[in-house]
Amino acid sequence: MVDTVVLRTTQAESAGAPVPWAVDQLERALAGRGVAVVRDGGATEDLAVEATLSDAAGSVAEETDPESFELVSTGSGVRVRAAHPRGLAYGLTELADRVRLAAATDDVLSGSWSTSGTPATPVRSVLRSFSSDVLDLSWFRDPDFWTGYLDELATQRVNRVQLALGMQYNYSHDPGVVDNYLCFAYPFLVDVPGWDVEVEGVDATERAANLAALRLASDEATRRGIHFQLGLWNHAVHPELGESPDLRYPVRGLTDPEVAAYSAAGLEILLRECPGIAGLTFRVHYEGGVPENGRNEFWAGVLAGVAAADRPLDIDLHAKGVDAALMDAAAGASGRRITLSAKYWAEHQGLPYHQARVRDLERARPDNGDDLAGVTTNARRFTRYGYGDFLATDRDHDLLFRVWPGSQRFLLWADPQVFAGYGRLGTLGGAVGVELCEPLTFRGRKGTGEGPRDLYRDERLHLSASDDWQKYRYEYRLWGRLLYDPEADPADWRRFLVAEHGPAADAVERALAAAGRVLPLVTVAEGLSASNNFYWPEVVTYLPMFHGPEELASDFDTPEPHTWPAASPFDPETFDTTDGFVDDLLQGRASGRRTPIENARTLEQLSAQVGEAVAAARAGGEGTPQLERALVDAEILAALATMYSQRIRAGVEVSLFTRTSDAARLGLARTRLQASRTALQAVIDLAAPVYVDDLAFGDRPTERGHWTNRLTMLDAELEDLDARIAAAGEPGPAPDPVPEPVDPVALELQRDDAGRAELVGVPEGATLRLHARPLDQSESWSVVDLPVGEGGRAVVDLPEDPTARYPLQWYLTLHLPSGAAQSFPGLGPDLVGQPYFVEPADARPSWAAEAVTPALAH
Repeated sequence: MVDTVVLRTTQAESAGAPVPWAVDQLERALAGRGVAVVRDGGATEDLAVEATLSDAAGSVAEETDPESFELVSTGSGVRVRAAHPRGLAYGLTELADRVRLAAATDDVLSGSWSTSGTPATPVRSVLRSFSSDVLDLSWFRDPDFWTGYLDELATQRVNRVQLALGMQYNYSHDPGVVDNYLCFAYPFLVDVPGWDVEVEGVDATERAANLAALRLASDEATRRGIHFQLGLWNHAVHPELGESPDLRYPVRGLTDPEVAAYSAAGLEILLRECPGIAGLTFRVHYEGGVPENGRNEFWAGVLAGVAAADRPLDIDLHAKGVDAALMDAAAGASGRRITLSAKYWAEHQGLPYHQARVRDLERARPDNGDDLAGVTTNARRFTRYGYGDFLATDRDHDLLFRVWPGSQRFLLWADPQVFAGYGRLGTLGGAVGVELCEPLTFRGRKGTGEGPRDLYRDERLHLSASDDWQKYRYEYRLWGRLLYDPEADPADWRRFLVAEHGPAADAVERALAAAGRVLPLVTVAEGLSASNNFYWPEVVTYLPMFHGPEELASDFDTPEPHTWPAASPFDPETFDTTDGFVDDLLQGRASGRRTPIENARTLEQLSAQVGEAVAAARAGGEGTPQLERALVDAEILAALATMYSQRIRAGVEVSLFTRTSDAARLGLARTRLQASRTALQAVIDLAAPVYVDDLAFGDRPTERGHWTNRLTMLDAELEDLDARIAAAGEPGPAPDPVPEPVDPVALELQRDDAGRAELVGVPEGATLRLHARPLDQSESWSVVDLPVGEGGRAVVDLPEDPTARYPLQWYLTLHLPSGAAQSFPGLGPDLVGQPYFVEPADARPSWAAEAVTPALAH
């Protein structure tokens, strides 16, 4: 048994951060397992851990990436080697993690094994939002919080953290601002000489405490090799055009024309006082408080405060509404290369791929003379919820994707396959990486900071505001490690699950994996609103089967007639609407898009998988609080899967009724809606003893409340349906059931040495269509027929176009003589694939500008 280890790390530690921190983590892990540590001395035969920064020949030294590392255990010691300090820190913390979680430390320290790593995703980020002084000041000013939280992120290879200030309010959309603590951040943090600006209710002592907390957080992140990004999302000094009489922290002494100059001065001081700040994020469209007529001059003025900083800084502009002129102004004023941060799936958590087409509601519109929001809502409308036209190969900016917190805000989200999918697909078009808005983002915003931050009613499960991140340690582990390496060994997370849940570990993994696909699928398939303020699938957002005379909050963001069957998916190129599917069904044809019935069946399968796994976990587990947190969340998600699957099937029956007047369809719809109600009641029964009654993430009904509120709406819908059934008269014979999906035809894409593609396996009599467009969401898809040769082989001809500025996106649809159709390559059975191919820019088809078939007709 190994009882002493020699650490030979002094030379490596001299390279600076983050190596000394990582060595300390290893020492603590060894001490925690009862292993004594000797520093640098010891006899040559002693078991040793040797850390080396080396440019000598070897698999790691040949890597230029600063985050690569190599670990080799020979039985007589462990060698940790890297070419750069951060890579060495990853090697040391990997060893510490194995020591901490191993069943026996001898297997780690004296066994024979090796591992290495090189990152697939350059930027692996987590965003933490300050949304409520009531709920967030305690962790913000708590050094112990930052120590534990940042230790966890760094160990899981998260290499960037954003502290987002002022993100919780959207200027011009949120009248009645109340809780604006740190929204317009500068006067809450620094005193700017020459400006008599103060925050009512915040004195110099409190301001100093806030600055000290920010300095500590940024310094501690830097010490661990984490890039610290400060998000300054709001520059509205006077919120909502004077419509906030109850503002708790008014800013005094500053007029609107002075904001840019004051901000530049404040920014210069802030960067000097907090040398650990490595980057800044700005929301530069109108929701950040700046009218878009004149915004270029405003932001050039603000970013002049960056130019004086004598260190590298990442300037990140939230991509919504950005155009070339604004990017040029920001780059010129700051003297830095600009990064744009685009939304991955609107303001929600979706599947790992990027939407193949934005909703029709996101198409560009003519200018309407709106000085406040005209650029974003009109000419640059298509940039609001995706990557827009920002992936040109000749761009002089970087692009980062941000996963917003609309779909799933507090239930544990932890599916290895989904997160590995983000690792594979998050660098689409050369993007630099992905940022996750972490769990509990926006908790308590807009003056709703009441009750426990973690939302637990059950005291046994409750965690303090400084500790509630620990519920999500498995999620952080998967996020960081699978962005770093999507092909990571499952042992990377399974050793954690075994240490956490013992014999229930395998079942917990299966339960959370199936549960983790539920809401991403629902989100993508049923896009009731792109805004997280108006659509919350986790606690259910209601959209009726039949629209009544009253206006609904979601009407602005859904196509007419504003009903569930008419709602657009977030990717209408890959997913069908309910009404579109039914139209095709009645005509005996198919589009090849993923159908509502496929989605319903998948949700039913996921629910069953969760149920089986939870039962196994409860049978084998020890009933710890952490196990109960995981299993209750998985059970709630399984019940939600059933609720949504039944509602989707009900929507199909309603759509069939509206097109055929077959009254029997209404009866079938009612049966499905009643089953959906039963599942929602199951959610309520599961959550009642666990979670509080008001799950508040904002002040709108769609941002707070409980599943019980949604049950009332569903009951009213059932009553309305009963009245419609009575009015429809006696139903006729039972209609044919809606056909269930059939297994797809097995197709294979083969490429020759030159990269030319050929599809193999096309059935006799089938037709094939090629869909293509630039990797630009402002463009439409072009469609051409492809000839099918002998033996079911079809050459996919992509003529070169050397003038193309964008990579080429393309996929195929196969149309069978039976009327069935399928897309290729599709999402795959686990929904984690990319349903299109992406080719280099010089492969763009010359015919793309002369489409022979409209994209919507395929």
